[in-house]
Amino acid sequence: MDEIKWLEVAVDTTPDELDRVCARLAAAGMDSLVIEDEQDFLSFLEQNRQYWDYVDQDLLERMRGVTRVKFYVTDDDGGREQLERYTRGLGCEYAAVPLADNDWAYSWQKYYKPLKVGRRLYVVPEWMREEPVPEGRVPFYLNPGLTFGTGSHASTQLCLEGVEEHTLPGREVLDLGCGSGILSIAALCLGAGSAAAVDIDPKAVDVAYENAALNGIGRDRYTVRAGNVLSDAALAAELAQKKYHLVLANIVADVIIPLAPQIPGLLEENGVFLCSGIIDTRAHEVESALKRAGLTLTRRREKSGWVALECRRTVCG
Repeated sequence: MDEIKWLEVAVDTTPDELDRVCARLAAAGMDSLVIEDEQDFLSFLEQNRQYWDYVDQDLLERMRGVTRVKFYVTDDDGGREQLERYTRGLGCEYAAVPLADNDWAYSWQKYYKPLKVGRRLYVVPEWMREEPVPEGRVPFYLNPGLTFGTGSHASTQLCLEGVEEHTLPGREVLDLGCGSGILSIAALCLGAGSAAAVDIDPKAVDVAYENAALNGIGRDRYTVRAGNVLSDAALAAELAQKKYHLVLANIVADVIIPLAPQIPGLLEENGVFLCSGIIDTRAHEVESALKRAGLTLTRRREKSGWVALECRRTVCG
């Protein structure tokens, strides 16, 4: 089997435009973003000054005030289709450069650090698993897929806070649009009995299973499959055979809205639906769709222009 090759895509923007660019990319489906700025560049020069005798002043000037957003797609027809979708209407210039395997590892790992989320969770990159875990934190080890969530995005952090609050020992969880599996695996680490996960991208299946294995979670507790519950009636019906205490969807508003009518049929009585990936300007649309579906909104979380909504099938007095 041929090795997967990757493109590193760099979008040059400005601090004022950063939020808009990130929101646009995330709304198009890309939530694994690396952000570099002028200070990162200057720090890189300082840390590696032994490798050159002088620094090009023109290069320094070009980096002045620059903020750069990077992400990665596969170097094939499918990846280029994704790239076209992510950058359509972006309004910024970008460069796409092929990466060697070692380049990829370095590019990703140098930016990914342990992340405290909520009161208990501690998301740790697999290559740092020997580092001490802060007291009172539950470690969750992750080897991010090359195009999947890492926990650093505000929408994922909001959803993880909800996962921490609502995971109950022994209960079942469903993760719709699972990506790297971060949400459902976090629930399992926090004591959920079992979890099912679905993503439209077949590559997500292997990534999520690998991340589960890093945390000692096997397929007896975790089931991941590729599919689209909006278009695959058989898959939707199969998932609805169970009732879940916690249903998760860190996707985008344009998917959550048509998904809303299916959610009550997936929740046990008083079960919780957590959805995120919603730009704040579209939260009212999602809220309306959830209410039309018969769900009761119980909490709204916000961070950096992103919104996560929590609702229940019924609220018992």
